[in-house]
Amino acid sequence: MAATTEPASAGATEPNHGLRIFLLWLPAALAADLVIWFIWGPHLPPGDLSSSAASQQFDLRVLAVIAAPVMLGVLIYSAYAMITWRARGDDEEDGPPIEGNTKVQLSWIVITSAIVLCLAAFGTYQLIAPAGAGAGEGPQPIWTPDGKPLVVQVIAQQWLFTYRYPQFGGVETRQLELPVGEPVQFDVTSLDVIHSFWAYQLGVKADANPQVNNVAYTTPMHTGEVTVRCAELCGLWHGAMFDYGQVVSVAAFQSWAHQTEISMAKITKTLPPFALIYTPNEIKGLANFYYQAGLPGAGGGYYGPQYYPNEP
Repeated sequence: MAATTEPASAGATEPNHGLRIFLLWLPAALAADLVIWFIWGPHLPPGDLSSSAASQQFDLRVLAVIAAPVMLGVLIYSAYAMITWRARGDDEEDGPPIEGNTKVQLSWIVITSAIVLCLAAFGTYQLIAPAGAGAGEGPQPIWTPDGKPLVVQVIAQQWLFTYRYPQFGGVETRQLELPVGEPVQFDVTSLDVIHSFWAYQLGVKADANPQVNNVAYTTPMHTGEVTVRCAELCGLWHGAMFDYGQVVSVAAFQSWAHQTEISMAKITKTLPPFALIYTPNEIKGLANFYYQAGLPGAGGGYYGPQYYPNEP
């Protein structure tokens, strides 16, 4: 009986490609996550000036830490496949037909499902825990902070924001001043068209709709400057609708608030009583008030030519 000869390569043991890929992926994923969490993470927007901003930065760090290993897994596998299983020389043969791999398919389904479900649970919790995560919750907020917050009414109009402090005589000013360490309730509304109040470093963003009170919460955690912009296209000078505020010590805020209340007492008397919403056309002389107070705004109408911002 003749012996059957086989090519020498037929008996060669195929290396464990899965283990090789895992050993390449594991240190790369670990290093990437450490860099993201400890080096890159603390610099992610919008910073940690307030509770809502810090919560959003934490969310981004968590998402980046989860995404980096997944991305590296795809890149490392692709690079390994192109190096190990590429066609060499004049090899023009087709690869072996593979109809499926139950282990790979099941692992992929289980891992991706676990990631998606965990992110859904994490996202839901993060929306609830930090009192709405700095977003507008409408006129009847579901989640509120502990304690009595400082109320700041944000009144948007073409093309500026003014801020009214009902706990300090209803004084209204273009200066956003906040105390550090105290919860703040923003009541956001509009006098004309739809705007959006976006206090970037505070991690607060709430639409300003006419005849609607949109509530957002945050607690400043550090002193610093705040950039406020309109994040909703609101007309010709939308791009010029921004200003700056600041978070200061409690003593500095109290001093500023009381001095502003006294210095603007005469002008404040001409304002309508504090309300959650205003109907500009029903407030006689509202536009004149803004002009006299050095707050030239729409007052339910539009700027006059003398108040157009300078063109860029």
